[in-house]
Amino acid sequence: MPGFFKTDGLNANDINEKYFDNDQRIELYEQLKQREQAWWQARQQLTLLKERQMFWFGENSFMMWLLWQLVTYVVVAMVLMLLSKLLDISLPLWQYITIFVIHTLIFVIMLGFKGRFTTLLERKINQADLSSEETLNEMTILAVDSLYRDVHAKAPISLKEIYRYYDAQFRLASLHRLLQKEVDAGRLTYGDQKVDAGILPLELADDALKEHARGVIYKSLI
Repeated sequence: MPGFFKTDGLNANDINEKYFDNDQRIELYEQLKQREQAWWQARQQLTLLKERQMFWFGENSFMMWLLWQLVTYVVVAMVLMLLSKLLDISLPLWQYITIFVIHTLIFVIMLGFKGRFTTLLERKINQADLSSEETLNEMTILAVDSLYRDVHAKAPISLKEIYRYYDAQFRLASLHRLLQKEVDAGRLTYGDQKVDAGILPLELADDALKEHARGVIYKSLI
């Protein structure tokens, strides 16, 4: 469908502006792009927090804490040796022991507050998840009079064609997630191929969709 993207030398932006009835439609797309950026950032923040939770508070987290403590022991020892050489001083053994005892006490105190740290991190994850869902809902509302209308008007259409139609201004993962809501609502259906990219982190989902976007066809049921 090459004529769908370019007509008489016009690119997709020109087609979009011609398709709009008024400036309000253009504003809808601008708002949708802004909300997509906010959603992408919220999802990345959520992924980062979940990775941090798994690393520090997962099933093997105690071993990670011990490993980190051993690493810090080595770092402190190297710093003390370096300072001794640079300043040409020699600390007595009891001072070295005192430093490492204090270091160990700090570790024990932090380990005692592990449950509180876990709760704090879970609260941040819930907030990031809520922010992501709220932003996605805002995107869905904006898509009703913009993206969804275009897709229904041009269906059957592939995800790749939709991506090109908007001059790659929206990420494939974002388009796929928004259109999945329309599929779930029973107003769109897939063709022969379906990619379940929603369970992947956004970066991986985007890469997976690049390989299969041409085969993901949306058909309108309205």
